[in-house]
Amino acid sequence: MLLNYNPRHCLPSAEDLPDSDDTPVDNQLQYLIPGLLEAILAIIWSERMDWYFGVDMGIYYNPQQPTDVIVPDGFLSIGVPRIIDSDLRLSYVLWDELVIPTMVLEVVSQTRRGEYTKKKEEYANMGILYYVIYNPLRKKKPRLEVYQLNNQQYELLEGEPIWLSEIGLGIGREIGIYQGIEREWLYWYDQNGKRYFTPEERALQAEERAKKLEEKLRSLGVDPSQLS
Repeated sequence: MLLNYNPRHCLPSAEDLPDSDDTPVDNQLQYLIPGLLEAILAIIWSERMDWYFGVDMGIYYNPQQPTDVIVPDGFLSIGVPRIIDSDLRLSYVLWDELVIPTMVLEVVSQTRRGEYTKKKEEYANMGILYYVIYNPLRKKKPRLEVYQLNNQQYELLEGEPIWLSEIGLGIGREIGIYQGIEREWLYWYDQNGKRYFTPEERALQAEERAKKLEEKLRSLGVDPSQLS
């Protein structure tokens, strides 16, 4: 009797694999910067359920060596369920997801981790379309570099914000405030180069609009507290 054999059934799933490499980040920016990008996406793509943004999460990419893992500071996959179940994702396993991330992000710290060499080569071999490197320590060279895969080689994209046509968003830098910290952050931009607001900025705008409305009502002799 012939048995139906699926080699994927023999491979470990996300539940069987660690969610990261257990190496602690040595700079807060390595999770704050991708965390901000994820938070903005959750607003501007709130109606979409076909994307996932991972922060400091292991990507398992080699079914021949199932424990081989690479852990970018952030990555974006398009064409996968945003939510699998109430436990969310434990890790990103390519032989389960069947979708290669469209973009990976690395934030460089004083401890180099092969962002410009080994990881760059690995991401190209995986077929990841966009590779984003942000190096806040750079003074003379560009701090933000975005590469696009072409014929298995990464080519540097020019301009800023840099338009990522396959994603439908631009990415760039700007001074702003996030979690009370004023510094240069990475943001998403629309096709006209207009920056998308952060959740904090949207909340502040809503408070300002409510305050102006209250002031206008009071100027008309209406007590806002009496309105239902």
